[in-house]
Amino acid sequence: MLKAVIALPGARRRKSEDAPPPGAPLWMTTYGDLITQTLIFFVLLFALSNVDAKKFDLAITSVQGSLGILEGGKSLIEGEFVEEGLAGENLFTGEQQEEKELKELGDTILEIVKRSGYEGVTVSIDERGLAVRFMEGVLFDSGKADLKSEAIRLLDKIAPVLKQSRRPIRVEGHTDNVPIHTREFPTNWELSTARAVSVLRYLVENHGIPPRMISAAGYGEYHPIAPNDTDQNRSRNRRVEIIILSSSLMTQEPK
Repeated sequence: MLKAVIALPGARRRKSEDAPPPGAPLWMTTYGDLITQTLIFFVLLFALSNVDAKKFDLAITSVQGSLGILEGGKSLIEGEFVEEGLAGENLFTGEQQEEKELKELGDTILEIVKRSGYEGVTVSIDERGLAVRFMEGVLFDSGKADLKSEAIRLLDKIAPVLKQSRRPIRVEGHTDNVPIHTREFPTNWELSTARAVSVLRYLVENHGIPPRMISAAGYGEYHPIAPNDTDQNRSRNRRVEIIILSSSLMTQEPK
């Protein structure tokens, strides 16, 4: 005896509607995204806690191009790229090292001057390099460009330090603004230049400083260090300076 099984249409529909969709539940996907983002957040916090702020800014700048900022456009962070930033750090380190070397040279020269009992000599570092300043009367008599005997003894003590530095040297002559009218020196230009050349020649001819490493300049009255309004200030302006040049000026010296 055959039995007919009649399937009701509504029963199959209910079964398919009650069945869960294939794959992971939707709440698990959302939860997984939340956990991943939380992990990334704490990784970033850990990384940033160990990164120098300056280097981080440079790193951000270096990847701006890959984030859609066109080359040549303006960025939110002013500065150089990482490669250039590192080069700048190396340059800064080099400048610090050079300043340290110049300071050590200056301390050595100043100690020589003090031990020898000379007055009127100062040592300082400025944008030109290490400046050894000889005030009026230390090297020359008034209106003269011949080295005094005391000046020669002082230069004999300082010259080995200058030579040992192996750096370019510039000798500068300066005067006050009182005009000079002599047969030998018609103006302050000639006097200041002659004094600088006298020091240069002595260092080259008697201490073997290479001529290509030393130069002379006469500035007359036009580079004063004090106003020419009193006798004391004018005496400060009458000076000779031996400059051990910094690297920034070394590149400007003829080779």
